[in-house]
Amino acid sequence: PAIPGAGVSDDAAQAPASAPRIVVQTDVLRAEIDPVGGNLVEIELLEYDYSHKERDRNVVLLDNAPGRFFVAQTGLVSEAGAVPDHTARFNSPRTRYVLPAGAAKLEVPLTWQQEGVTVTKTWTFARASYRIGLEQRIDNARTAPLAVNAYAQLQREAPPGKTSFTDPNSYSFRGAAWWSPEERFEKTPFDEYTEEPLERTITGGWAALLQHHFVAALIPPSDEAFAYSTAEVRNAGTPPRYLIRTLGPTQTIAPAGSATLPLEFYIGPKLQDVLGGVAPGLNLTVDYGLVTVLAEPLYWLLSKIHKVVGNWGWSIVILTILIKLAFYKLTEAQFRSSARMRKFQPRLAALKERYGDDKEKLNRAMVELYQKEKINPMGGCLPVLVTIPVFIALYWVLIESVELRHAPWILWIDSLTDRDPYFVLPVLNGLAMYATMKLTPTAPGLDPLQAKMFQMMPVVMSVMFAFFPAGLVLYWTVNGVLGLIQQYVITRRIDAADAKR
Repeated sequence: PAIPGAGVSDDAAQAPASAPRIVVQTDVLRAEIDPVGGNLVEIELLEYDYSHKERDRNVVLLDNAPGRFFVAQTGLVSEAGAVPDHTARFNSPRTRYVLPAGAAKLEVPLTWQQEGVTVTKTWTFARASYRIGLEQRIDNARTAPLAVNAYAQLQREAPPGKTSFTDPNSYSFRGAAWWSPEERFEKTPFDEYTEEPLERTITGGWAALLQHHFVAALIPPSDEAFAYSTAEVRNAGTPPRYLIRTLGPTQTIAPAGSATLPLEFYIGPKLQDVLGGVAPGLNLTVDYGLVTVLAEPLYWLLSKIHKVVGNWGWSIVILTILIKLAFYKLTEAQFRSSARMRKFQPRLAALKERYGDDKEKLNRAMVELYQKEKINPMGGCLPVLVTIPVFIALYWVLIESVELRHAPWILWIDSLTDRDPYFVLPVLNGLAMYATMKLTPTAPGLDPLQAKMFQMMPVVMSVMFAFFPAGLVLYWTVNGVLGLIQQYVITRRIDAADAKR
């Protein structure tokens, strides 16, 4: 069956309704339903402020305003007669619904009637939940059977593009995603939407549109096969819109018979301890990318610590200490190697002076010295190679986990997912790096220019970290300070041992 709006924007779906919108409010969201189509055209998340600087505004996830168009549309199609699609006009007994105190759920019915067919859309909202149910009940008073297909679609304009290299929104995935038991989690970004459009029949899956921290997902019944598809919707003079849709199997309703077609949406934050219980694989919309294998256990451990201490900043500090303890033996070997290398700097300098510009003889002499004294000049590299993936994984945990969004730490740090407003942590990190370099021998073979560039690293890293999320800089600073203390203690022990010989 043909569905309106498959390739051209359907203006009726965004035109002003001839009746007021239906406003629905629960404890966690405020929704607006347009009588035209009976569609969800606005979802305001009452527990999520727009930004840490604009806490008087809430995140509005769904919105049919030009430039922010993002709606959830549902309807029916049939080749046997008129049925309401997502542009049909529905009637509602009320224009405002509020979840009563103590009530677990709130139902909002809308009715369409024509040519002996009555369709009742009932939206169901639950307390403390972003799961929204929909039932379309079809009553057939005709003398002939009625064959219908139910469909649902999410349609939106792409969110704003990359603003700066420091903006986490610029790196978080934005586009369509879907899940099937066979292929598992798949996705396509908005800028690749037309390259390989989705056309597949899936049983037990879901479809979604993703953005930073938030997701809108439609979840058909898991025991029926639905046709999944994507499309780029264009209309002259307006930005392109991106659509993902599910179309259900044909349901035949006998004369004087009825049928109820269920569907569920999840429209809200990517809460990692909730999504997995909504639908299989929905937790994968928290997209850590290539470092998922590290990021997921890091978040799991971080969340367990948070349940105990109740502060995400202190949780990061404790997590850093635990990571440092896990790699203690590895870093101890690194620092012992560095301490021994520092003692051999005078002998290395003598070799350089003896062989001058003859690099071949110099390298041969240095290798002989390393072998004789059992020194591994690369011994300090392995711990760095280990900590870099952890650093990258924690970066993705901090920018992708909505649980940490705008979470305060102490004093001046009022948002761990935004930069340090006074650059205290980046400066402390630079000082820790500088002190560590003073305890670390200069790598052999560096010319004066390379040595100067190496010495500039604390300044370069401080400037770079000045624009990173404060939570990430907190991890790196604590990690650096702990490493400095460990290196100082090991160096003192080696010096004391040598003094006794």
